[in-house]
Amino acid sequence: MKRKTETPLLDTVSDPADIRDFTLDELVQLSDELRKETVRVVSFTGGHLGASLGVVELTVALHHVFDTPDDRIIWDVGHQAYPHKMLTGRRDRIRTLRQGGGLSGFTKRVESPYDPFGAGHSSTSIAAGLGMAVGRDLEGRDNHVVCVIGDGSMSAGMAYEAMNNAGAMASRLIVILNDNDMSIARPVGAMSAYLSRLISSKSFRSIRSFAADVARKFPQSLGEAARKAEEYARGLVTGGTLFEEMGFYYVGPIDGHNLEHLLPVLKNLRDDRDPGPVLLHVVTRKGYGYPPAEKAADKYHGVGKFDVVTGEPVKASANAPSYTKVFGDSLIREAEKDPHIVAITAAMPAGTGLDKFGERFPDRFFDVGIAEQHAVTFAAGLACEGYKPFAAIYSTFLQRAYDQVVHDVVLQKLPVRLVLDRAGLVGADGATHAGSFDLAYLCCLPGIVAMAAADEAELVHMVATAAALDDRPSAIRYPRGEGVGVDMPDHGVPLEIGKGRILREGSAVALLSLGTRLAEALLAAEELGARGFPATVADARFAKPLDTDLITRLATEHEVLVTIEEGARGGFGAHVMHFLAGEGLLDRGLRIRPMTLPDRFQDQDQPERQYIAAGLDAAHIVATVLAALGREDGAAGAARA
Repeated sequence: MKRKTETPLLDTVSDPADIRDFTLDELVQLSDELRKETVRVVSFTGGHLGASLGVVELTVALHHVFDTPDDRIIWDVGHQAYPHKMLTGRRDRIRTLRQGGGLSGFTKRVESPYDPFGAGHSSTSIAAGLGMAVGRDLEGRDNHVVCVIGDGSMSAGMAYEAMNNAGAMASRLIVILNDNDMSIARPVGAMSAYLSRLISSKSFRSIRSFAADVARKFPQSLGEAARKAEEYARGLVTGGTLFEEMGFYYVGPIDGHNLEHLLPVLKNLRDDRDPGPVLLHVVTRKGYGYPPAEKAADKYHGVGKFDVVTGEPVKASANAPSYTKVFGDSLIREAEKDPHIVAITAAMPAGTGLDKFGERFPDRFFDVGIAEQHAVTFAAGLACEGYKPFAAIYSTFLQRAYDQVVHDVVLQKLPVRLVLDRAGLVGADGATHAGSFDLAYLCCLPGIVAMAAADEAELVHMVATAAALDDRPSAIRYPRGEGVGVDMPDHGVPLEIGKGRILREGSAVALLSLGTRLAEALLAAEELGARGFPATVADARFAKPLDTDLITRLATEHEVLVTIEEGARGGFGAHVMHFLAGEGLLDRGLRIRPMTLPDRFQDQDQPERQYIAAGLDAAHIVATVLAALGREDGAAGAARA
């Protein structure tokens, strides 16, 4: 006897073509089953639950109406694409989501032809979609390009740059604004749905064009009156004036959870072949259909494993505080002493540990939205007025504001404090969110002070150091996750700029670590000592300025010098070697080996496994030293340990 399943209709779907002939009732049932399956899957894997629940009906409607993958659907960020993945032939692997060797938590081109554009950072969909639409036109093809972008992503300048460009072109492009914060318009209901269906129809657009031609033949005052009347009917009622001014034909808003409203509008847009871009405004709710997510303040934006019934997280208690929490608490303590300290984040108050700061100092906390470029230059402006801005931005997101870091901060020597959370590898979020490149892109900038915390206690002191440093820009980097469990200081003490520390003395080998690989370096030193190679272990603390006295001593007193960092090539180790070469310290037979992240993007996995794969664990440090000493047999054994 066949076991009864909770998802009988979803079980029949292996490809979007399977749902093209579904009735409305079947599509509603499919949406319910897809929502339940999404909750079950994310309770097992963790991930971005709220965003995915918010677009279930929209996902079903898009794949029902459009001929994917020939028609392109681009999900901005891609973190809401779990239902999309299940409908596009990946349901059998969906429980590998965000796991090592499994499906990405974002859209990914190499994963499926239904993912036409890889994402992970926000606000790229319209630009990419416009490029695809123009490429289609140049090739003489006739497929649709649909971009789904959230209202949060619309806070970034890149979205408006792309819309400005699209509005001036004749390429047909459909942009769906997924407004899950009701931030633009509220009139959502049967009348709004009716008007949207009417406005999106071919007949209405033809009449509108005809009316516009007629209006132009009347005196200017009458033509202006006609234009104002339409603006009132379409703009003030529906909220479309902004998008119309940018050259988009605006439709909406409509209820994104009501397939009876969604389907006819999407079909009208599909069948419309008029040139130019269209914007469909869809209103949804993050976490829709799962009460614990709907009630949560962050709508379960990003969650670990949880109990499906209660929504409570399933997580072992931490042995040490997270670096993020340590930073947030430390900054509050510094701000209690100094009223000029202000904090800035780009839509990540909890993710950067600044949510508590915002509660404690609401007038000194600024969340600027997904606008990293603005965040950095805004911080520069505050610094000009004598304030001490801490701009806390994920390492991978700060890449988006590099020009502002260079020109608006560093060139002008403004004391902006950049705080780079998620530096290094980040586990389940994979390559798009890994903070691999900040050491390379910051250390090449003249005059900046760049620090990397080796443990949570060091982070406390580095926050104090940045607060006291008021004559130049600075940066602090630290990883995602928990600290190493060291004793915590009661308060931070500013460090001497550009000076490292030695934690263990040895005569044969020097291990110079920057950041939280220090614990692995100490383990490696134990192993090397047991093998007869006493090792010195030093914590550089500063990637810039370098502690040249410390580096000189390590280079002259040891046969082998190994630098270790949680960053890509071209960072700390490269600057150490540049100094050694310039000083002639490589001319005396020193064997130097830089250890960095590998020259490739690493997919998602558990962080400890990622670092083993990267060769930055104790066993690989030992193997690197033994190979440098010509002990290849020992190196092979150490690498296998």
